Amino acid sequence: MAKCIILCAGGFTQLLSPIEKDDYLIAADGGVRHSDRLGLTPHTILGDFDSLGYTPENATVFPVEKDDTDSMLAIRQALSLGYREVFLYGALDGPRLDHTLANLQTLQFLADRGAVGYLIGEKYIATVLKNGRLSFPETARGILSVFCMGQDAEGITLTGLKYELENGTLTAGFPLGVSNHFIGKKATIAANNGSLLLLYDRENGLPQQEENL
Repeated sequence: MAKCIILCAGGFTQLLSPIEKDDYLIAADGGVRHSDRLGLTPHTILGDFDSLGYTPENATVFPVEKDDTDSMLAIRQALSLGYREVFLYGALDGPRLDHTLANLQTLQFLADRGAVGYLIGEKYIATVLKNGRLSFPETARGILSVFCMGQDAEGITLTGLKYELENGTLTAGFPLGVSNHFIGKKATIAANNGSLLLLYDRENGLPQQEENL
């Protein structure tokens, strides 16, 4: 499946996998530094460029005073082009905590529109699962934290992890799902009704998206 790759201003080293011919690359504001560093030519460069400090040639420029972050501008373009899998690099380890939280909310924005997004940082990956199921292979290692996004998430089932849960409920008011552990088994996370934010070690790559519930 072709994907949209968005380079943001925060920190990261390398891409998880090479860019394929049908993928679409967007550099959002300071993400231009990463495209230059990696020797990549974006299909689109956009933003208000307050982070980058100059306006690149052929960039689409937006005003600083706007409702959308530069990451959200890039996400809107990805969706308008028909992409339903979006990878955001440099959106998890930036110096602005408020923008990191905003980027986590953009994962929910994508999920609400039938798409899936990943924030890929230096050490961790974050994604949102809404009304569905995904799994990690037996080789997955380290910590998996699961948080409720928004209203109560019901019908939550976690299997193949150190702390399992069957048809439970997670709320936004208590971090019950923090610091779970992979234990060398296939791990499955399912949500019947609601959204879950998953945060896990980058070395585990991407989970397997399974059928909606």
